[in-house]
Amino acid sequence: MSLSFFNLTGKVALVTGANTGLGQGIALALAEAGADIAAAGIVPADETGAKVTALGRRFINIDANLMSIEPVALIVAETLSGLGGLDILVNNAGLIRRQDAVDFSEKDWDDVMNVNIKSAFFMSQAAGKVMIGQGSGKIINIASMLSFQGGIRVPSYTASKSGIAGITKLLACEWASKGLNINAIAPGYMATDNTAQLRADEERSSDILKRIPAGRWGEPSDLGGTAVFLASKASDYLNGAVIPVDGGWLAR
Repeated sequence: MSLSFFNLTGKVALVTGANTGLGQGIALALAEAGADIAAAGIVPADETGAKVTALGRRFINIDANLMSIEPVALIVAETLSGLGGLDILVNNAGLIRRQDAVDFSEKDWDDVMNVNIKSAFFMSQAAGKVMIGQGSGKIINIASMLSFQGGIRVPSYTASKSGIAGITKLLACEWASKGLNINAIAPGYMATDNTAQLRADEERSSDILKRIPAGRWGEPSDLGGTAVFLASKASDYLNGAVIPVDGGWLAR
């Protein structure tokens, strides 16, 4: 296999929540491999856009609040009109709320589930219609260690990320025969805004680090290689997989 199998030149990737953190890291990795980037989210991805265009790739920003599925069709339409195609979808946009299960509110449940699983499914559906029509496409869902484990104080996040693993497999079963690849990345404990509260808790952060064989929190750039692999021809026979990128967390 030559390195050309990982080349994304001429491909268009739509990444939700690409303004910072994991989404930004993935968008930049895809751009470095040759893809043009559409970023969709409630916060403008200006910094990401500047870095993508500095690499010589095209970039568009799409203003969309994925707390509901209302903007889904518009996101896909703007990607097609702005960049001329849609080859890769990364369902990265995510939300987390922390509270003991005994006190967890319905609003915190619904907000997290709406962004993390409902919007991810309907984004996949809308992109899937385009990809099925063209006979090819790559969908990358962002799962979590909590797709495999229970966690604590994050009931809706755990439920949503378990759901991500499930719909990844479901869509692979339905769409693999149509030329699509649907897989997921399960990041370990990453240094992002979502984990700021954990990293600020010295005792909890220390406990987490002791469990990670790599001995450090992950960085958004650590997902780049796996994302490029899953977006490229190199992964054409991989479907329905949930790949941990966790510094060895699950191995311990």
